[in-house]
Amino acid sequence: MAVPSWLERLRAASKTALVQDGKRKIHYQFEDGKEMAEEYDMKTGQLVSRRWREKSTLGGSGKWQVEVGEPTSPLLGALESELIKESSSNPVFMRKDTLTSFQWRIRNLPYPKEVYSVSVEKEQRCCVIRTTNKKYYKKFPIPDLDRYQLPLDTAALSFTHANNTLIITYQKPKEILAAEEELQKELKKIKATNSGDGDCTTQ
Repeated sequence: MAVPSWLERLRAASKTALVQDGKRKIHYQFEDGKEMAEEYDMKTGQLVSRRWREKSTLGGSGKWQVEVGEPTSPLLGALESELIKESSSNPVFMRKDTLTSFQWRIRNLPYPKEVYSVSVEKEQRCCVIRTTNKKYYKKFPIPDLDRYQLPLDTAALSFTHANNTLIITYQKPKEILAAEEELQKELKKIKATNSGDGDCTTQ
């Protein structure tokens, strides 16, 4: 059966946990050299961020890629960041999940709700945002569905618009909710180190 395979990979990965700033941080090291770092809110159990890192072609550690949470701004020198600053009015795309749904927010989109359409492209395994005024277009996958090899469901997708932000919600399928519950049980078994200085060191 396909569903347990990703859960099995998570179970097989070497994991370390750290409790800091009201968050439980889990670091996964997979057999293929990939790393994943997740942060969960201690009170709600909600996923706050998820990042991935692969080995570079030369064998060193690559850069962290954000899947869930605030996008990280590239760390530039003080002078460079003054010269090449992204326009603060550009749309900012980020994923911010809830316990029952995957959710994406695109800030700095001032157009009214009726301008947008959000659809599922089942063949390409992605969601597409279009605007009737041709001002914004974006395709994005749902990696969680790919990892669990689940189909995309048009009925699970909805969107709303408020405060110049487009909010897209995709209800998590029951298979993923069940797998996440299983994973939380596993993660609670990991002895977490408490840290005041913020170093997430692998034991």
